[in-house]
Amino acid sequence: MTPAAGLGFKPQHFSEALASPAAGLWFEVHAENYMVDGGPRLAMLEQLRRERLLSLHGVGLSLGSPDAPDPDHLAALNRLVDRFEPALVSEHLAWSRFDGRSFPDLLPLPRTNETLNVLSANIGRVQDALGREILIENPTHYLPLAQHRWSETSFLRELARRSGCKLLIDVNNVAVGANNIGFDAANWLLDIPAKLVGEIHLAGNSRDAGGRLLIDSHDEPVSEQVWTLYEGFIARIGKRPTLIERDGNVPPFADLIRERERAQAILDGELRLAA
Repeated sequence: MTPAAGLGFKPQHFSEALASPAAGLWFEVHAENYMVDGGPRLAMLEQLRRERLLSLHGVGLSLGSPDAPDPDHLAALNRLVDRFEPALVSEHLAWSRFDGRSFPDLLPLPRTNETLNVLSANIGRVQDALGREILIENPTHYLPLAQHRWSETSFLRELARRSGCKLLIDVNNVAVGANNIGFDAANWLLDIPAKLVGEIHLAGNSRDAGGRLLIDSHDEPVSEQVWTLYEGFIARIGKRPTLIERDGNVPPFADLIRERERAQAILDGELRLAA
């Protein structure tokens, strides 16, 4: 994939997405929203695919669960990959299934050797089933876990080494975690090797009622802090496919395109040159 800026696709923006003249624009969808046998969703995605590159972003493989990924879920993902031939496929470093029960959240994992073994094995199973490399997204943090035995960046580096995956770096997740549990977001990004980064996500956040906790809400524009972190990250690692995520309070397509254009200007070096 050309390292351009893309948008999370929303069905209400279908006509405008097809008609957009933006060069290099691509779209990402949550894979689970399209694990159906037919109907308007798949027809819409087929038409979009003929005009633009697609990326599949999963939320349900539960790679951190001690059991192997659900075979039916993995088969459904494989069918989507075969049908739409996405440029990128990604998932979260999290768990959401245990002992046959599923939970509607991306739950945190302790950074231990045991967790590394589980994640590496499950990522390997997914990559073998799909016949391709996948990207793993760094999680959001709200509370520190006492069980951690690795720093987060060293854990991600080791996971990539063991499994052969690449990383999807969500800069908003880094900013949210830095606020909530107390680390330096810029230094965190400095500790991620450029060669491991396959994609970047940018999203908005919001504060809880008390004003102290940041929430990875995806319902606001990208914050100025995240834009600053992103610009520094791109200056160091070079261009990468970059997605603007918006899942709540979804604005008009034109508003999202303006955020996308800002990301594209950073990728093209225009904002740094202007500064």
